[in-house]
Amino acid sequence: MSGGGFESERTTPDRVSVACHTPLDKRRLLFYFSAMVETATPEILPDIRRETEDKPRSGLDPGYLVICWNDPVNYMEYVTHVFRTIFGWPRKKAEFHMRQVHEQGKSVLTRESMEKAEHHVHELQKYSLHATMERDQ
Repeated sequence: MSGGGFESERTTPDRVSVACHTPLDKRRLLFYFSAMVETATPEILPDIRRETEDKPRSGLDPGYLVICWNDPVNYMEYVTHVFRTIFGWPRKKAEFHMRQVHEQGKSVLTRESMEKAEHHVHELQKYSLHATMERDQ
């Protein structure tokens, strides 16, 4: 079976793939695909727009405000303690916000990203304080 004529007449996948890669076939494939590339690829120019929107006051993306509301249950010393524990504030700052909650009914404690604001609200609620968050404009 090692005869020269018989071996060359076999059509195996290897032989077929070799037969397809003659120089003439490569030129035809190259011509065919180059024509397709030229017609299939549309020319897209970049869309340049000037942003005319006004940025927020602080120049940052809109954040979320963490608000603590007054309730008749918690003592003022306890609210001060919670603010110091959660935010790490000094006593004067914690007392300022506690008095604002007591006298005005609410205090905006901080402005944060949505995730951080949700975290702070959850922490305040774990200490049984009435806290919410609102989107800042």
